[in-house]
Amino acid sequence: MTRDIHAYISSLRQKQKRRILGLISGTSADGVSAAVTEITGFGLSTRLKVLSFRNFPFPSALRDAVFKLFAPETSRVDEICQMNFVLGEFFAECVLRLAEESGFSLDSIDLIGSHGQTIYHSPSSAEIYGYDSKSTLQIGEPTVIAQRTGIPTVADFRKADVAAGGEGAPLMPYFDYILHRDKEHSRVFQNIGGIANLTYLPSGCSADEVIAFDTGPGNMLIDAVVKNLTGGRLTYDEGGRLAAAGTVSKELLKELLFHPYFSRHPPKTTGREMFGDAFAAEFLSKAEKLSLKLEDAVATTTVLTVESIARAYEDFLPIGGIDEIYVSGGGARNYFILNSLRARLHPIPVSEYDQLGTLSEAKEAALMAVLANEYIFSNPSNFPKATGAKQAVVLGQLYL
Repeated sequence: MTRDIHAYISSLRQKQKRRILGLISGTSADGVSAAVTEITGFGLSTRLKVLSFRNFPFPSALRDAVFKLFAPETSRVDEICQMNFVLGEFFAECVLRLAEESGFSLDSIDLIGSHGQTIYHSPSSAEIYGYDSKSTLQIGEPTVIAQRTGIPTVADFRKADVAAGGEGAPLMPYFDYILHRDKEHSRVFQNIGGIANLTYLPSGCSADEVIAFDTGPGNMLIDAVVKNLTGGRLTYDEGGRLAAAGTVSKELLKELLFHPYFSRHPPKTTGREMFGDAFAAEFLSKAEKLSLKLEDAVATTTVLTVESIARAYEDFLPIGGIDEIYVSGGGARNYFILNSLRARLHPIPVSEYDQLGTLSEAKEAALMAVLANEYIFSNPSNFPKATGAKQAVVLGQLYL
């Protein structure tokens, strides 16, 4: 169906409520999170309701193919090209499945916001052929999503911020600020996905007072260690059971915490390029020399996540300036992480994000819906102080 793009955007702006479906595959690359949301307003007037949520795991062969793209040593330009369109098909299939399983007609969905799958993120500035360059690459062709579903799709949310001199991340602080700022309480929103990141909202804050950055590895290293040491029998530490049964190697943990990323001042972001396969291989080699058993290795990597988060609060957030902490992402279901954070950060209350009324696992997909909504209103949705961009910019591009 041919659409008049300007007329379509105008019609969405005039709707009191917009039904927007958000899609994302995160750093862990275990599948696509998809959420149907209902949104009213925009900017500070935004109100959000998650109507339905599903997570669609990648088939194992597809996930293996995606993982090959993360490292320059194993990726090829033809495979990147092909997988861009293959993942577009998979993302589109997730839309169709979510609509069917939730009882929503495709015609009832106004817009899709898709993050895609990051396969490489290079946030540090480097001079390349005479150009000062930063870069980021997400695949999962949005034109395919729009064509297969018949629903206009907003994607490429990171690129405008990078073009404006930012790191293209984090994206979550905008969501946290417009939906969760509080007049009386200073809050930290801690997401623990493959990478862990935080948003700090001082009580009664303005946008300029928000602090946000990646704290370091989240579940990524834990997953890699579990998968390697179980020969692929397990792919993650369900509930943190393995870590709870192990003993932390204080020697190895101390060495890991000397990684220069942890002491680097924000704005800062990271990803697989820093804490991916090479970092995991180095850890496993050291764990083998120390004769660490599975549970001890998992406990050590898990406490690295906990300790790097806690030290980020102590080093980069105002002392005594946190009233409450809300944890989202897969790490919120790892009770060893959650309980360790509570012990490490006592007496600050550490709660699961679900307590605020939205399913923790749906948060990142809901973020994509919110960013798509902001695009429709031509409203900038990056936080230059968090990303390092020179200015606030409208994130995303529309694909029909």
